Amino acid sequence: MTFANDAKIFGIVLIVNFLVAVLYFLIGIFVIVPFAGKEGEGEEKVCRDNRTAYGLKFVVMVLCPVVGPLFFLVSYLLYQTIFRFQVNLDDVIFGKDRVRTQQKADEDRERNIIPVEEAIAVSDKKSLRMAMMNIIKGETENSLASIALALDAEDSESAHYAASVLSSKLNEFRMNVQRMYRQLKEEDAGQTECEERLLDYMDEVLRQNVFTKLEQNRFVKMMDEAAESLYEKKASRMTEGQYENVCLRLLEIQDFENSEKWCQRLSEQYPEQLPAYTCRLKLYFTTKDRAAFFQTLDAMKKSDVVLNREALELVRIFS
Repeated sequence: MTFANDAKIFGIVLIVNFLVAVLYFLIGIFVIVPFAGKEGEGEEKVCRDNRTAYGLKFVVMVLCPVVGPLFFLVSYLLYQTIFRFQVNLDDVIFGKDRVRTQQKADEDRERNIIPVEEAIAVSDKKSLRMAMMNIIKGETENSLASIALALDAEDSESAHYAASVLSSKLNEFRMNVQRMYRQLKEEDAGQTECEERLLDYMDEVLRQNVFTKLEQNRFVKMMDEAAESLYEKKASRMTEGQYENVCLRLLEIQDFENSEKWCQRLSEQYPEQLPAYTCRLKLYFTTKDRAAFFQTLDAMKKSDVVLNREALELVRIFS
């Protein structure tokens, strides 16, 4: 008698479970899916057609009586009460500048790279041509000095590569400088963007000394003029790096008076920065001002600035 009652109860549970599963399946495919599809268009409407999902849930509910419906019911309640909230993406930035692409190294190319200086020294045409092609395929703005060395190579093809690239880059530099220089003359009194861009752009090439002496002097004077304009408009916009670049470029063309002027301005605005000492040391060493050189060196040793390898070498040699 007890077994019969248990079987009867089990049968009723199966029937009720089957009816619940059928009811859930019918409501899902005939009510919920069409209603959700009306809210979207195109691809969004297709994504909301979840008839297959309701079919799979129906099979699970039939094969797992009571447990299946309870599982989907509890999941739905948890989603509606606890996990359903809007994610705050205000602090999340999506942009290409935040993505760092990792590229596989070109081992064959890296294995065949040697410095242009070494290729010229051994007169190895194959190595020199390979070095020139690798430089041309990469960023050449910071390699102009190495490319200029290849102009004197015995291999005519390598010299032709070097002359073509160097001529193209220097002409591009001349045109860009003239364009930015005109913009500098036309900007308003309170604007400093042209001066800042011109100072940084010119120093990348002028520090490599690839121009003739006359042209190098002319561009350094333009750089000095741009720095003077920026200093007069808003000296606080000048960084210690820009001060240092102007000082060194003027020192290279032996304009000691203007170089000393910028060294003094650098030491006044950035007294506790290393360039404030190293620029003056280079100036006094070049002009052979022994007293000023050792006075500046002692001041640097007593200061709290962090010394780089070059400054430490100066201290070691002259102490």
